[in-house]
Amino acid sequence: MLPDIPLDDLKVLELGQLIAGPYCGQVLADFGASVIKIEPPGKGDAMRQWGEVDANGEPLWWNVIGRNKQSVTLDLRQPKGQEILRDLASQADILIENFRPGTMEKWGLGYEALAAVNPGLIMVRVTGFGQDGPYASRAGFASVCEAMGGLRYLSGYPDRAPVRVGISLGDTLAGLHGALGALVALHQRERTGYGQVVDSAIFESVLGMMECLIPEYARTGKVRERSGSFLPRIAPSNAYPSRDGRDVIIGGNQDTVFRRLCAVMGQPTLADHPDYATHRARGDNQEAIDDLVAAWTAQHDAQDIVDWLAEAGVPAGLVYRAPEMLDDPHFKAREAIVEVPDRRGQPLPMQNVFPRLSKTPGRVRHVGPELGEHTEAILSDWLGMDEATLAELRDVGVI
Repeated sequence: MLPDIPLDDLKVLELGQLIAGPYCGQVLADFGASVIKIEPPGKGDAMRQWGEVDANGEPLWWNVIGRNKQSVTLDLRQPKGQEILRDLASQADILIENFRPGTMEKWGLGYEALAAVNPGLIMVRVTGFGQDGPYASRAGFASVCEAMGGLRYLSGYPDRAPVRVGISLGDTLAGLHGALGALVALHQRERTGYGQVVDSAIFESVLGMMECLIPEYARTGKVRERSGSFLPRIAPSNAYPSRDGRDVIIGGNQDTVFRRLCAVMGQPTLADHPDYATHRARGDNQEAIDDLVAAWTAQHDAQDIVDWLAEAGVPAGLVYRAPEMLDDPHFKAREAIVEVPDRRGQPLPMQNVFPRLSKTPGRVRHVGPELGEHTEAILSDWLGMDEATLAELRDVGVI
């Protein structure tokens, strides 16, 4: 018998589209929450069309970001659709939305209106720039907000324009912060009985991971710059070439770890050299020490280097793509990737649920649903609608 999953007593309405809001819903659904995804009739979330397609022409991304959710179609631009949403919200624990600020209020679905019928409701509002401030009304895609939050300026090499990471990292961070905020608000609701708004902005979610970038500038006037494949004054910690053409990532910057690295390289006295003996000394001589490590790695095959360093307790690894992830024995042992039947019943590998809980882990129960697959069941179960009412709503395009 499968173990209980920790959030299976929560009802969540997800109104968002694209990535940031839906990722928040994915996290909650992965741990058992009943996440009802509200989608426009006829077309649904744009994520249903994003990403590569399989041999059947089916886009693949939706299977991940829509997993473990139920789909209900509802036109929120129609008064009847707004009325139904208010009725659903009266029974929900959490509502997620990532429209521009003011959109929900325009539909009569702002927090004050929904809290009037459900004081315990927690509303997670995910946007580019937050619910207030001079930029609140701006469209806020992750690319722009990653730039304003500081990530883009630090990404890439100093002799060329900033680059972006090959995923929508800002969206995912904002969704993750939204899920965290919802759980914190739930804990507070246990004490007070009242819900609240969780305001998760993409630019702030990025800003929050910028380490000591702000204090560094405020106290020293130093602006952190792009440095490519290494962090300034953290050495040796870089991507190093191997004899067979693969890059090896080595992190040997801690004093004791550097000493072990030098021993594996056959140059143990380097660890006592005044230019390399301390963290600050290695930072001052970063280029020289990287050249020394690279000269050694270039003489050996990548996997041999990783094996030797792993045995010696030096952090090292290869740069993985999807094929390496699927073949790696550690990924398999940890079940970091699981196979889930798609809507045709064919096995589809995808990343598992993280983090792992020892007693009540989350799990992937099914891939993203068909558009409107659960409309009748949810409206009947939650609101007691009969078939005649559902047929009438279908006829006028509300569902």
